[in-house]
Amino acid sequence: MRQLTNTADRQGAIEVIDTQCPFCSVQCKMRITKELPIPGSRRFKYAIEGLPNAASEGRLCVKGMNAHQHAVSSNRILQPLIMQNGQHVPVSWETAIFTIVNKLESISKTYGSDSLGVYGGGSLTNETAYLLGKFARVALRTKHVDYNGRFCMSAAASAGNKAFGVDRGLTCRLSDIPLARCIILAGTNIAECQPTLMPYFNKAKENGAVIIVIDPRVTATAAIADIHLQLKPGTDAALANGLLKVLLDEKLLDESFIHNRTNGFDELKEHMASINLHEVAELTGLKEAALRKAALAYGQAETGIIFTARGVEQQTDGHMAVRNFLNLVLATGKIGKPGCGYGAITGQGNGQGGREHGQKSDQLPGYRSIEDEQDRAYVSSVWGIDPSELPRKGVSAYEMMELIHQKTIRSLFVMGSNPVVSNPNADFVEEGLAGLDFLVVADMFLSETARMADVVLPITAYLENDGTLTNLEGRVLLRESTAAAPGETRHDWSILCDIAEGLGKQRYFSYTNVERIFDELRVASRGGVADYYGITYDRLRREGGVYWPCPSTQEEGNQGMMFEKSFAHSDGRALFVPVSSQKPNETPNGDFPLTMTNGRVLAHYLTGVQTHRSPTLAARNIENYIEIHPRTAKRYNIEDGEWVEVTSRRGSFSVRSRYTEKIREDTLFVPMHWGGVQNVNKATSPDLDPNCKMPGFKTSTVNIRPLRLTYSSIEQQ
Repeated sequence: MRQLTNTADRQGAIEVIDTQCPFCSVQCKMRITKELPIPGSRRFKYAIEGLPNAASEGRLCVKGMNAHQHAVSSNRILQPLIMQNGQHVPVSWETAIFTIVNKLESISKTYGSDSLGVYGGGSLTNETAYLLGKFARVALRTKHVDYNGRFCMSAAASAGNKAFGVDRGLTCRLSDIPLARCIILAGTNIAECQPTLMPYFNKAKENGAVIIVIDPRVTATAAIADIHLQLKPGTDAALANGLLKVLLDEKLLDESFIHNRTNGFDELKEHMASINLHEVAELTGLKEAALRKAALAYGQAETGIIFTARGVEQQTDGHMAVRNFLNLVLATGKIGKPGCGYGAITGQGNGQGGREHGQKSDQLPGYRSIEDEQDRAYVSSVWGIDPSELPRKGVSAYEMMELIHQKTIRSLFVMGSNPVVSNPNADFVEEGLAGLDFLVVADMFLSETARMADVVLPITAYLENDGTLTNLEGRVLLRESTAAAPGETRHDWSILCDIAEGLGKQRYFSYTNVERIFDELRVASRGGVADYYGITYDRLRREGGVYWPCPSTQEEGNQGMMFEKSFAHSDGRALFVPVSSQKPNETPNGDFPLTMTNGRVLAHYLTGVQTHRSPTLAARNIENYIEIHPRTAKRYNIEDGEWVEVTSRRGSFSVRSRYTEKIREDTLFVPMHWGGVQNVNKATSPDLDPNCKMPGFKTSTVNIRPLRLTYSSIEQQ
């Protein structure tokens, strides 16, 4: 990790940009200094340093240190492109916008406005996310808008809303981590996904904290654990039941907190009477003693924090699994005070803000509901439309792919996402997108999805595009970028305004700069759960970052600690819920004997569209791979390092094998950052969580075989 050094004026420096990393949810601040090339070279040099900030404290990881490389890549799209005779050809912006407007109007007139779909991303700024939702509902008049954050935070978000009455990633501050005497990290590999946060956990460990990691793999995060619960994938809800059972049996509950600040405990207690610790151990693949040891560590600790991430959440019972971990938090009263709380470790750069202001199918700005009449009336008044003109709730991201396949959605506008790689059941998704009447993609690069597009629009990068992002703490940060936009690239928000103007909706989208959009967002969010009204650009410049909710420009607002006195439900109480212990939807059988899970690696981000364009990051992982235990590999005649084919009920992909004893013998692990034949999502399950519509990415059953046997069979024929 790199921290700020004493930087006097650098000799040869020709440009200095203070910005923040475009990748994970920590949103580390940085300084990029562009320097003259070495004599004889045509390439500029770049010096990267972390800047002090409240989250990463000036640290940068390898992705942040090399984020500029994709922004200055020669592979950037610099002109609008239109598909002609199977190839993309450059055109003017006027031609591109004219084509888009004509096609959208034609499709809407023929099939209705709901035949148009809009698909956003969790890395867009708050301003663009807000505007994308408004664009869908006001300019296109469609209900079909959702975003890739559905695959990231929907389980934790819906669980927080149900249990606490509000969803904010962390209910405490990062500075509370060193104060915790027990920390549970469930399904999160912070050491690789948010590495600049690891010093907080190391400090907690130095202070005597017991760290419990729940993960089927011995990850870099598990390496610091005092207790590692290496469970079977998909059994997190059952594991939490086992921990709760021990807490109840040992009377390690905060009875006063339960009585004064919660509802539903009697029902949970009655349910716990049916939980058998031995059965939980069998289901999870753990020992009873390990479950008991972990429960006692958390229950007896004076302070404690539970963190969850995609390992728990990307399951068909992810919502209820998170609810059960929240049961643990509430039963022990470890929330709303220093060193205590719950945190959902957001993955994407604006995973928190991106889900607050309207690009979700059921949501309006400020975390308002699109089905609530008062919310509809208020936001309509801000937008200058009649509530009757505002579409109702649409469907989730993967359900949009199903509607595309069914020809209900005939056109798709994609901004800041790569759905053909990131969705489960990827072959099905690709087939559907190929059958669209019209596909538009706004991106920096020709992603796998952009290659299929009828029109590709070149957008600016983080170094060139201003805006706010909300980090995993709920802290709103201003990213001001001074680099010139290359070629004919345009800001994503301005593209939406240009198309809206072509559609005759200019009066709703007449913004001259991004701050004007944020000022409207502030008003639209006012009085909502995620109230940004008291946050201004000037305030962000002065204070460096502001937590929401912040209803007043005159007051400090929330200081990061949630629920000190009451929860966000109307009665001020949090809600317990009984959660059943059950197996995943898919369980191993003779045809598909292994469980495959997936996740991230340190050097890459999402589907790799940006990080694969960074030479330094791409060199760290030049191809995808599958982790397999050596004993499992021998059973399937697989050698270390050879290419294998992995097949599920949905489809197949091919990657290179990698032996490791740091994984369960019944489990395989594949990174998620590659498309094409190496795309793990060709095999992942599209089954959805009924509560939040999260796909079951983490528990697909598969078979595996070496490709050399396939080739040998072909040669013999």
